[in-house]
Amino acid sequence: MTCRHFLLAIALVLALAGCARPVPADKFHYVGEWKAPGMTLLITQDGSVQYERINGGSTTKVTGPIQKYEGNDFSVGIGFLSTTFVVSKPPYQVSGVWKMVVDGVELTRVDGSGVAIKWNA
Repeated sequence: MTCRHFLLAIALVLALAGCARPVPADKFHYVGEWKAPGMTLLITQDGSVQYERINGGSTTKVTGPIQKYEGNDFSVGIGFLSTTFVVSKPPYQVSGVWKMVVDGVELTRVDGSGVAIKWNA
């Protein structure tokens, strides 16, 4: 890779990193690490998403900024290269454990060590 290509790649990465918008207050509970067998979804406060899903023999990975929200759903990507995550059940609690259903999968919010986060009233 030439120096020119390297600098162009760095500029592109910095430009894409700047595209994320903070998660709005009404979607605050979306923020966190969510897991289910074969699926991980990380939504950060700055509006960045990291997603991985293993289904059968294939793995799907998506990393990028949240572009927009439509109802409970959200789109991730840059320009026309985006994907929509269908949120059929936004974050809710079951016995103090946070859950959310995304693309038909019930996810549990976990801490950094993979332990379910409980809300204590």
